[in-house]
Amino acid sequence: MKKIQVITLFPEMFDGVLNNSMMWKAQDKGIAEFIMINLREFGLGQRRTVDDTPYGGGDGMLLKPEPLFAAVEQAKSNDPTAKVLLMTPRGQRWKQATAQAYADSGNGYIFICGRYEGYDERIVSLVDQQISVGDYVLTGGELPAMTIIDSIVRLIPGVLGGEASAEIESFSDGETLEFPQYTRPADFQGMKVPEVLLNGNHSEIAKWRAENSFKAE
Repeated sequence: MKKIQVITLFPEMFDGVLNNSMMWKAQDKGIAEFIMINLREFGLGQRRTVDDTPYGGGDGMLLKPEPLFAAVEQAKSNDPTAKVLLMTPRGQRWKQATAQAYADSGNGYIFICGRYEGYDERIVSLVDQQISVGDYVLTGGELPAMTIIDSIVRLIPGVLGGEASAEIESFSDGETLEFPQYTRPADFQGMKVPEVLLNGNHSEIAKWRAENSFKAE
């Protein structure tokens, strides 16, 4: 079972994603386990403070190191060999090949979701990999974490069911997007399914699909 832990100030954000569809199936079949760790529980003082102003001035607040170190320590006690992943725009761009490697790995994962203006740089000492889902900035790391979790878990054998579907989908070869696909009816409002897909000749269908796969930019 792959154990995935998420350190976040908003664990409730993950309910709809991780408790539905394939993510629910992965849990139900004992393939994956999701653990939410509320960073606020490790906050300091009576008000459970998790952020503070940056040294040197500037707008916004930064996540403090003490709560994050304590949260990661708890996550590591649950899974000592788990890899710690930090969601950040400056991280390595996430790709399908990386998702496959993470799915194949025997490691569990601990996701750190940033908030506010950022985090105290010292937390990077805890991190095995910094990850970005694109060259843009979001309010927090929760949405990237959901995206990455989904991309990993769906590739674990037994989750999708039809394992071949994961092998032929977009980006699986690193170069092309998936080919166009159609279902019934064969003619809808004058828009017809290509004849080659209706003739049952699998070699011709394979050739057509290869020729009509979109190139990844």
